[in-house]
Amino acid sequence: MGGLRKLAWAILILGTACSGSRQAVKADTARGAAPGVGGSGAAGAVPVAAGVPYVDEDLGFEIIRPSDEWQLDETNERTPEGLAIPVVLRHPPSGAQVVLQVAPAVATPTQFAERLTEGLRQQPGFTTTDPVPLSLSDNAVGFDFQVGDGVHGRVAVREGRKGHVLMMLATWPAQAVASVTQNVDALIAGIRPLPESKTAPGTLPQARRTR
Repeated sequence: MGGLRKLAWAILILGTACSGSRQAVKADTARGAAPGVGGSGAAGAVPVAAGVPYVDEDLGFEIIRPSDEWQLDETNERTPEGLAIPVVLRHPPSGAQVVLQVAPAVATPTQFAERLTEGLRQQPGFTTTDPVPLSLSDNAVGFDFQVGDGVHGRVAVREGRKGHVLMMLATWPAQAVASVTQNVDALIAGIRPLPESKTAPGTLPQARRTR
């Protein structure tokens, strides 16, 4: 499991280098739901139930986990170029994980996917498919990759909100059962940009800031 985490960070380091931390808090809504809301603070697991959105208002995205077996950890990793890695989602039983990266929209999702594909193909032991359109959104694209015989992976890139692009990198052991990859797909589909209405004043409380 630790090896997969190191692999995921190594892939992201092809275009990023980062440090920092985040913490989310749960906030009551008028309907009684308790979405997790991103904020700054100590890194760690966020106790947001499966099916309840984790919301990051600053970066403009939400995540819905497919089951309670998936752990959401906040990292708020950020590069000097403005690339953020706010959360990592892990499946301890299998060792699978999904890393979310939020980048400024300096290129289209297709261009980001093509650059990642080219970068991975230059790494020893990596093989990838070509980027193809995904049903996540009109502009979403993605590709699969493999590292030797031991690790499979998937990358999905879609437009974010207000000039951002969301990039999801998933890795899992080759011997993982089919339900793990199905959960990976469900999790990737559950990472999406916030509608404008969700960040209107008074719609969702702001994250609590700690120092």
